[in-house]
Amino acid sequence: MRTAPSPPPASGTSAAGESFLDRLGIPHALRWGFLGVLVFMTGNGVETNFVSPHMAEVLGGGDDKINLAATIITIYSLCALIGSYLAGALSDLWGPKKVMTLGVLVWVVFQAAFIGALATGVMPLMLLTYALRGFGFPLFAFAFLVWINAVAHKERGGAAVGWFYVMFTGGMPTIGSLVAIVLIPAMGGGLMGERWTMVASTAIVVAGFLIARLGVHEEHGGRRLAPAGESSGAVILSGITLAARNRRVLLGFLTRLINTAPQFGMFIILPTVIAQTLGWGQSRWLLMTSVIFAGNILFNAAFGALGDRIGWVTTVRWFGIVGSALGLLAWWYVPHWVPAGSDWGFVVAVAAGTVFGILLAGFVPLGAIMPALAPEHKGAAMAMYTTAAGGATFLGSAVVALVRPWGGDLGVVWAFVALYGCAFVMTFFLKVDQPRVHGRDIPADPADPADSRIPERTHR
Repeated sequence: MRTAPSPPPASGTSAAGESFLDRLGIPHALRWGFLGVLVFMTGNGVETNFVSPHMAEVLGGGDDKINLAATIITIYSLCALIGSYLAGALSDLWGPKKVMTLGVLVWVVFQAAFIGALATGVMPLMLLTYALRGFGFPLFAFAFLVWINAVAHKERGGAAVGWFYVMFTGGMPTIGSLVAIVLIPAMGGGLMGERWTMVASTAIVVAGFLIARLGVHEEHGGRRLAPAGESSGAVILSGITLAARNRRVLLGFLTRLINTAPQFGMFIILPTVIAQTLGWGQSRWLLMTSVIFAGNILFNAAFGALGDRIGWVTTVRWFGIVGSALGLLAWWYVPHWVPAGSDWGFVVAVAAGTVFGILLAGFVPLGAIMPALAPEHKGAAMAMYTTAAGGATFLGSAVVALVRPWGGDLGVVWAFVALYGCAFVMTFFLKVDQPRVHGRDIPADPADPADSRIPERTHR
């Protein structure tokens, strides 16, 4: 993708050509798209924290069925990984708007098929329909992220990505879990209440799509973003070939892959632990996730802006990786240390989990790092970034499926901590060209042998 020219001033902009939203890091022309992502991901996130035990119960219940449900979610997540790559590549080829439309169509069709498969209780049908639905949300959401990258000003790249994740995480799992808390009992409770809640989530997804489709008319969304001379095949494979040639892009991809993998893994193992083993019930588990990721929402934009000021890699390494590893351990151990089922223990457990949710936002600058690692091939770099973002669901569920049968839930938690350790090491090889913000040089990271002064930082 070539660097996009700044869009013309939108209505409501200042004399300098920037609106209040532009100065915050939200491109004014895309404002309704951000809202559309929030609503779409709310619908997508309604089932996130009950679909695993729901499938296990449909299949007959028991610990082995939880492992089987984890396997189904792993296949779903693999499709999400592939869909995430296609979101970036196809957006370069067709334009983000068409890819977003394809995403909502896939989601709606296979959501209906999955609900029908649940009614039959036939595992292969459940696996097939849920897996194919996994292509839907990344095609919609990450195509919009490519659109953001094409429009946002370079010096506010971290903030723009941060606001995207405010909306993404705001919907899934935060508001989505709150919707589930209300709808499940309203729909009758139990398995059927959960089933009808999944039906209702389809209307929310469609509403999010319509907000984005009808509200955004920015020119980059409807046109090819890749250079005119590249063939369709070259555009589709550009991310893979770039990662093969550019080690830093590959390491950035792996770091983003690890980023939210623990989040999705905990969504598989914790519903049963919190609701049943520790006795707080399904409603409190859903409330816990809403509070935890509300904290994440509040800090996504903040860490994006912080990365723009103190350095993207520095923010990812110390806040994202180290902070998230410590927060993950707190989210697991603290609920086991307090009295099971107690009110005050639940409050303390939620506070511990919120530490993880907040510091997970420290990874936000990766969305600005990836295109900066390959400035001549931004579209390909974003294809790898969106692949990793969607692939985190695959890695998270795969770790559960592989480790839990022999290491139990505790083994899963420590496996994720080990992955964060790998990501910490990889950041020392991410040297990135980062523009200055408001005329201030971003200081080099003295702890990073790969972080050298660059023209954008030193030229006056």
